Amino acid sequence: MRLVFLGLAGAGKGTQALVLSEKLGIPFVSSGDMFRHHLSQSTDLGRLAKGYMDKGELVPDEVTIKMVVDRIEQRDCRKGFILDGFPRTLAQAEALDRALGKGPVEKVLYIKVSEEELVRRLAGRISCRTCGTPYQLDALPAQAKTCPKCGGELYQRADDKPEVVRKRLELQWPEVQGLAGYYAGQKKLVEINGERPVDQVGSDLLKAVGA
Repeated sequence: MRLVFLGLAGAGKGTQALVLSEKLGIPFVSSGDMFRHHLSQSTDLGRLAKGYMDKGELVPDEVTIKMVVDRIEQRDCRKGFILDGFPRTLAQAEALDRALGKGPVEKVLYIKVSEEELVRRLAGRISCRTCGTPYQLDALPAQAKTCPKCGGELYQRADDKPEVVRKRLELQWPEVQGLAGYYAGQKKLVEINGERPVDQVGSDLLKAVGA
């Protein structure tokens, strides 16, 4: 089963993709993890990507596609995979289709969450300066200032402030809509209500893939 997760930042894609990966027994493939692996291991693709990044340029789609294909051609992906964070653009989706050929993406799971709820979630995040663990403000005791895990100082990242969150969502929205339309045209898109409780969203996702 070859799946793609789609949704705006804060929709819970990563969390749900990990759970679904375990239940289906197929790898969760994160574009961020792939980049970190190639950069840390200084692979040919990693050095190529770093060259663009060091110049402040975007890594070309063909380089990212090669990383994706390299990953999903590995032995553990023979029975399928779950892609999160890729494709991000229509051009990447078309390139992915060409690269996969006769083994295309089967379903695209679009977790839909309203802008107001996404702002509430993202602007309500704080992190520990010491261990990096993220928390939701409403899940911690009132006025909490230290990390329950290690005792480090809690702070809000600059990119999690409400005005910054709204700008990020505005930039992402056209791309997500374009991808949703592209996969809907292929009759592969399944929309999931991401504002329901986490376990109910997970149950909806299992039903969507016939598990």
